[in-house]
Amino acid sequence: MAKRRGFLQSLAVAPALFAAGGNKIPNITLPEAQAKLTKEPFGDLRIYFEGATDQIRSMTAGSLRLKAGMSPHPPHTHPEEEFMVITEGTGEIFLDGKTTKIGPGSMMYCGANKSHGITNTGKTPLLFYFYKWKA
Repeated sequence: MAKRRGFLQSLAVAPALFAAGGNKIPNITLPEAQAKLTKEPFGDLRIYFEGATDQIRSMTAGSLRLKAGMSPHPPHTHPEEEFMVITEGTGEIFLDGKTTKIGPGSMMYCGANKSHGITNTGKTPLLFYFYKWKA
């Protein structure tokens, strides 16, 4: 029983271990409660995985439950490519000079160094999952 408890405790801190420089993300399934949670003024940010994979030098997978009327930051660029998958709520995504209304089932792809941003225009939280990587 002690071994099982220690294993389960290690899973609870697993995402923090992945963030350490150069660690490879293991094959694992993580429930929401085990993702690293940061409470930001604009909403709850969860990082599930961060690190290298067999084929990708750097990968981040997470979610953001964005509060109504909020944006996590102004439109920005970064060297990673990125997908966003909207699962709850409504909003707008600014991408490469164009604004598009989004809702559950919407998905965004943004190439490296392209301007993008998201805003919750609804009255309820907007939940999206994001995946960023450098090959």
